[in-house]
Amino acid sequence: MSDQPEGAARSAGTFGANDDLCLLSMRQQSALIRSREISATELITAHLHRIAAVDPAVHAVVSVDEERALAEAAAADAALARGEPCGPLHGLPAAVKDVHDVAGLRTTYGSALYASNVAEHDDPVVARIRAAGAIVLGKTNVSEFGFGAHTRNALFESTSNPYAPARAAGGSCGGTAAALATGMATVCEGSDLAGSLRNPASFCNVVGLRPAAGRVPNARSGFGWQPLSVTGPMGRTVDDVGLLLSIMAGPHPAMPLALDADPAKFARIDPADLTGVRVALAPDLAGTVAVDRQVRAVVASQASILAELGCIVEDACIDFDGADEAFRTLRSWTLAYLLDDTIRRHRESLPPSLVQNIEEGQWLSGRDIASALETQARLHERAAVFFDRYDLLVTAAAATPPFPIEQEFPPTIDGAAQTSHLDWLRIAYAISMTGCPALALPAGFTPTGLPVGVQLVGPHREERRLLAIGRAFERANAAGRRRPDLAGLARRGLSLIVNPD
Repeated sequence: MSDQPEGAARSAGTFGANDDLCLLSMRQQSALIRSREISATELITAHLHRIAAVDPAVHAVVSVDEERALAEAAAADAALARGEPCGPLHGLPAAVKDVHDVAGLRTTYGSALYASNVAEHDDPVVARIRAAGAIVLGKTNVSEFGFGAHTRNALFESTSNPYAPARAAGGSCGGTAAALATGMATVCEGSDLAGSLRNPASFCNVVGLRPAAGRVPNARSGFGWQPLSVTGPMGRTVDDVGLLLSIMAGPHPAMPLALDADPAKFARIDPADLTGVRVALAPDLAGTVAVDRQVRAVVASQASILAELGCIVEDACIDFDGADEAFRTLRSWTLAYLLDDTIRRHRESLPPSLVQNIEEGQWLSGRDIASALETQARLHERAAVFFDRYDLLVTAAAATPPFPIEQEFPPTIDGAAQTSHLDWLRIAYAISMTGCPALALPAGFTPTGLPVGVQLVGPHREERRLLAIGRAFERANAAGRRRPDLAGLARRGLSLIVNPD
């Protein structure tokens, strides 16, 4: 591994001089284009080269739209030369999670049942990103239908962790997180129900934000009045995430819970002064969830960083009683509705764990669902009371470091048996049940070099303050500047191409 965020690829003969561009921030890439030090065509070409060199070892990008991307880059360069107004993402390379539609591009939802599906329209967030000037290079790998925390499916190769290719990248945004970590894309979005933005960020040493419900349109969910699944940004830095949130956020006519606050407030956020900020530290939610001891150690060590920044750090946690059962009820209910036709027609083609979750949802009563919704409301209220006393809750972003890629989920965590693919996600979906925004960002590495992320949770709808705190933390903790061994990944990918067995 290299601790250098830029230039790590120069030692590999398969990389060109422009590849350093791929790990620059959104603002840095944009400034180079606007000053005409580089063209959008050069930037897009560099990213296409990075995909060709690295993705055979990572399997993060499942569909590439090279011809259209280069045509749009040429058009972006021509527009700039004519002096036309340019959007904030003008010419920047984007990748879209393969559960979100991009007009004219294959969208499979991680399922072989949709292997040949080509979307007719852009999803709302995709339309906003493209309208801001970003150029979609392709789609990133997901778990089947996006319901799973390990990016594997029956259609594509499982996404490998760029820091340890024999291990998982997390999910369901694992392809997105791996693409960001390796510089295959810069503008990336995703969705989060049980941690799909947060655990891949932890596994791949990038940043993921689960915003408050209604902040970003989520047309895919089909549950406009149920705020459990949200859409949000990912990036290599907190600043990138804030800038992208300013593009993605804002009301939408299809979303009854949409927030009407001006999204421009997220476009530039300075690091917060953390003097006197009241922090509740709970690496394992006060012992209520199993968290790997190495992860606990890394998260606990952040207390000294926060204290040095002026925070008042105490051991405390929200009361999450009832969150587990209520979340599983609402998730199964959602699955049973969304995939009802799919399970009736293609039951044998679906993963057993997904079939089980769908069938659990089919047996739910109205009373079961109402009880879960009541618990969700109570958790929201408890969180509001908690944040009257504290400004920030700090936990692990994922309960374990990246686990072996052949496993569906870790069988044990710190001696505690994990009996299903949901058990190890408790630390993420407990936060989902409160409706509070949560920011996952790099915190450190295990002794063997596996990434560990920290989860910063703030009061409801306070994403701007949360991002400002995240920027201050990020500046004090250099873990996010450590990048994968790109040259090693390129050699590994070339070996896999030459020797596919």
